[in-house]
Amino acid sequence: MQWQPDWGLRARMGLTMFLLFALYIVFFAALWAYSGGSLLIAGLVIGSFSLGQYFFSDKLALRSMGAKTVSEEEYPELHAAVQRLAQQADLPKPTVAVADDRVPNAFATGRNQKNAAVCVTTGLLQTLNQDELEGVLAHELAHVKNRDVMVMTIASFLSTIAFMIVRWGAFFGGGGQRRQGGGGIIVAILISLVVWIISYVLIRALSRYREYAADRGAAVITGKPSALASALMKISGEMEKIPSNDMRDEAEMNAFFIIPISKGAIARLFSTHPPTEKRIDQLNRLEREMEGL
Repeated sequence: MQWQPDWGLRARMGLTMFLLFALYIVFFAALWAYSGGSLLIAGLVIGSFSLGQYFFSDKLALRSMGAKTVSEEEYPELHAAVQRLAQQADLPKPTVAVADDRVPNAFATGRNQKNAAVCVTTGLLQTLNQDELEGVLAHELAHVKNRDVMVMTIASFLSTIAFMIVRWGAFFGGGGQRRQGGGGIIVAILISLVVWIISYVLIRALSRYREYAADRGAAVITGKPSALASALMKISGEMEKIPSNDMRDEAEMNAFFIIPISKGAIARLFSTHPPTEKRIDQLNRLEREMEGL
C-alpha cells in the first residue's frame, strides 16, 4: 500500500485553514480599529510567548508528563521498533521517552522532524502486544511526518491571543480607552470572544482531520491497520477503568494523545479527536482495501 494523498481529507483541512486565516485577518483589523493598537501590541507580545513554547515544545511536553528520555539499554525493544518504523516512514529516528503512568497512552511532539520525540506510558507498554504497540508508534510517527505539531501550533496561535485578550484585555488596553469613553476596548474584547469561539470549533475540526490522517499513515507504515484498531479498542477500554480523578493532570495533554482523556457527552462533543468507533471503522475499511476485498 503506497502513501497516497487523501484528497478529500486535504480539501477539508484546506478549507478549515482558509476559514481560520480569514477569521484572523478580521481579528487583527478589529483589534487595530477598536483598541487604537494597544491590544494588538499586547496580543503580539503574548504571541511571542506562544512561539517560544513551540520552539521548546518537545522538552515542555515531556516535562509536563513527567516523562524521561530512555536509552537503548533501558528499552531495547522499544528503541528497535521506533528505529524500524522511522526507517519505513523515511524519517530520522526521534527521541524515545517513557512516562511512568498507568494510563495507557502515547504522543509525539517536537517542532520538526529532526527535533521530534515519541513518548509512551508504562501503562501502554503493559497493555499492548508488539503489533498493537507498533501500530501506535506508527500513528505518532505519522504525526511527525505530517508536521502536525507545527500545523496545530500555527492554527492555535491567534486563538490563544484572542483568549488572552478576552481574559486580560481590560487590563492591557483599558486605561487610555476609559478616558475616551471605553467603548472601543469593549467592542475589541467582544470581537476577540467571537474569534476565540469560532477558532475553537475550527481548530477541533482540523485536529480531528489530522487524527484520521495519522491513522491512515500508520496503516501505510505498518501494513496492519487492524493492529492499530485493536490497540485503540484496548486503550479505550483500559482508560474507562481508571478513575477520572487520576486523569485530571494528564487531561491538559489531550490534543497530543493517541486517545484523549475525556469523559461525558460534552467533553466528547468538543474533543480534539474523532470518536474512537469511527477511527476503528476507517481502519477496518483500510484493512479490507489492503486485502483487495
